[in-house]
Amino acid sequence: MSVRTAYVAFATAADPALIVAGKLSIPAAEGKVPVVVICHGSDGVDGRGEYYRPALNAAGIATLEIDMWAARGSARGAAARPRSPIETLPDAFAARRFLADQPEIDAERIGIMGFSWGAVVTLMSATPGALARFGGGQRGFKAHMANYPVVWAYETVPGLTLVELTGAPILIQCGDADAYDDPDGLDQLLARLPETSRRHIAGVTYPGATHGFDRDLPAQTINDPFAHKGKGGPVLMEFNPGAATASRDACVTFFSQSL
Repeated sequence: MSVRTAYVAFATAADPALIVAGKLSIPAAEGKVPVVVICHGSDGVDGRGEYYRPALNAAGIATLEIDMWAARGSARGAAARPRSPIETLPDAFAARRFLADQPEIDAERIGIMGFSWGAVVTLMSATPGALARFGGGQRGFKAHMANYPVVWAYETVPGLTLVELTGAPILIQCGDADAYDDPDGLDQLLARLPETSRRHIAGVTYPGATHGFDRDLPAQTINDPFAHKGKGGPVLMEFNPGAATASRDACVTFFSQSL
């Protein structure tokens, strides 16, 4: 399938106001196409979004991977990122507004996905509070996919709650060898939530998969104060081909059905 690529930039309502850049990839189609906003992790744009982009584009879904760090002059990694993913929620909603104005994009079918930090942004964008605070009166995202979003933090860290959701479908994918969480961390999260939230969430835990299991780069150990359920410490990020392929397939199926 033919894909047109454009490098774009748009203003956000972050404090201070910023201009965020991104890579927009639009598959050829006769009519308007759905689109997914891709939000990177603490290491910045590192290839994870690009791992999913061709498969989404081949399914007729456009993608916009945004760079939240460059706009802030931030170096890559846990030590240089903003204090909270909440600070970057304006970027996600500004991306949605930008896409809704593009003639090739179906404004009714805009989803969002992310990895680690970007996965937190993805989940929080599914809450009515974030939509009211940062959405600027626009409608919310139609579907949300969050890969390894540090699941111990919700209903634990102030400001991170999924008790109320917009009702858009959510897919959470984790690994049971993720050093941020317990092996059954996703199950623990779902057990903490009311049925009114759980009904909108589908969850997958991949055996043997670490944090960043879909990062097709050499294995890396990082240190993060949010690791080990907030105790801090080392985190192994290792590509897991089986989990990564399954995650990419699940991503395409999820957005094809939800958008």
